[in-house]
Amino acid sequence: MGNIKQWISVALGCALSAVAIAKLPVPVLTEEQKAKAEEAKAKAADAAKKAAEAEQRAQDRVAERYFREAKAAGKTVAPSSWEPPAAPAPAAAASQTAPSKADGAAKKTGGAKKS
Repeated sequence: MGNIKQWISVALGCALSAVAIAKLPVPVLTEEQKAKAEEAKAKAADAAKKAAEAEQRAQDRVAERYFREAKAAGKTVAPSSWEPPAAPAPAAAASQTAPSKADGAAKKTGGAKKS
């Protein structure tokens, strides 16, 4: 019987804490804080770009070494024909993912509007 009381008290505590957290006000950022957040975001993006470039250089070195060693061993290794996909333009990507109002109307009516 004591085990059920413990579970009920745990469940009640979780429910009350969830309600308390849900009622916390959203923090309002000052202009300085917004600027600092933007600066941190820009630094993080720059660091990610540098890390990606370093990773690419490392992959190129590994591939070059692999081909050099394979050639020295007398093996013929065909280079990969894989090309990374081109990134879509931001405007094109947005237009592809966002359905228009006409598309929604056509779906609701079951196709094109009849006159």
